[in-house]
Amino acid sequence: MTANSLVSVSLVPPLVSVCLDHAAELHDLIVAAREFVVNILESRQEELSRRFADPHQDRFEGVGYHLGPDGQILLDGALAHIECQHFAQYPGGDHTIVVGRVIGGGAHDGHPLIYYRGGYAALS
Repeated sequence: MTANSLVSVSLVPPLVSVCLDHAAELHDLIVAAREFVVNILESRQEELSRRFADPHQDRFEGVGYHLGPDGQILLDGALAHIECQHFAQYPGGDHTIVVGRVIGGGAHDGHPLIYYRGGYAALS
């Protein structure tokens, strides 16, 4: 799925939060998962972001990815990925706030895909 909010929560321990819409197709799966990965898309991956935001029978058909050491799906060309253990979750209106403890990750050179004020934007 595509999330439009990722927040650094804490450095010690390293925590991030993601807000999941209750109506999202993968909401229940992610909330129940013991681990999850966040792929941070590169600025040229808007089409991929839109693909994962919309319902698809097979989201991964034709999408390049490889598996991380623990079986996480890491999207090819992503700017970075953050591997997390489920740490906590909280109600947040029509969303669930999921907090993950960062246990690994990686990054590449490039510019992040940014979603701002209802559309995609670039850093200038």
